[in-house]
Amino acid sequence: MRKRIGRQAVLFFLLVFITFFFFPVTARADIGPKPSVTITFKNMGDETCYGTLLSESASTGPARAWDGDAAHKEIGNLDREIWEAFAYYQDVDGYYFLQEVWPCSESKVLCWGYYPPNPFKILLYYPETDTYAVSGIYERYAFDSYFSVDMDGVVPTPAGTQTPVLIAKKNYNYAGEFLSLLIRAAITVLIELGIALLFGFRQKCQLILITGVNIVTQIILNVMLNIVNYESGFLAFMVFYFWGEVIVFFIEVVLHNVLLNRFGEKPVPFWKTSIYALVANVVSFICGIYLAAEFPVIF
Repeated sequence: MRKRIGRQAVLFFLLVFITFFFFPVTARADIGPKPSVTITFKNMGDETCYGTLLSESASTGPARAWDGDAAHKEIGNLDREIWEAFAYYQDVDGYYFLQEVWPCSESKVLCWGYYPPNPFKILLYYPETDTYAVSGIYERYAFDSYFSVDMDGVVPTPAGTQTPVLIAKKNYNYAGEFLSLLIRAAITVLIELGIALLFGFRQKCQLILITGVNIVTQIILNVMLNIVNYESGFLAFMVFYFWGEVIVFFIEVVLHNVLLNRFGEKPVPFWKTSIYALVANVVSFICGIYLAAEFPVIF
């Protein structure tokens, strides 16, 4: 009875310590990344071209459709003629121009990174020929939605002709995400194995058991992190990352204590497996935050 109470006290203390240690990791209403839509144009020529996303609603975030008042024109650094070409464009579906325009000729990319419209239509304007190319209606499918448009064979038309000629395809890099998942899991397992050696876990069976537990927990954690990042973005990813590590910590405490004592050559005290799991998860969490900041490509 006393031994069980002692273990519960250790677990409670560790939970309180972790919660207060990471207390600054909180989510706020309007900080951090916002949803984005990125359109990549393949086989686009070198003719001067500007692009925007038309919106079903008259506003999204800070972007607003022009209300006809000259004082509310948000031209910025854009040439007035270019702005007017978009502002006076009449979409057959009644979609709005929200006074956001990007040059697409050189980069071959259109990226609306702060409250993009949803649903939306892609609209390109070619000032040299005073022609347009428009798409059908699309919707964001992830927090950061990627599309590609093959411009091969696309013929821009005058403003009066609004037949959709731009066909967008989802372009999310699933293979890259899967590779980054494996890299993150492998780095975490290596870190926690190194800490296991520092804690004196050097028997072959101990290292195999610790490796097996870490592989299972890290794959589950990283799959969930990828889903959260896909659906809700990087800020939610970081918040879930913290709580995911807390859950993983308790799972590993239980599994290490049970497996190392059942299959190990020597019994291991509960406090040692608990402190090891705590240190290993805190270090891997801190390393994960550092890697996310320095090498975001793997996150």
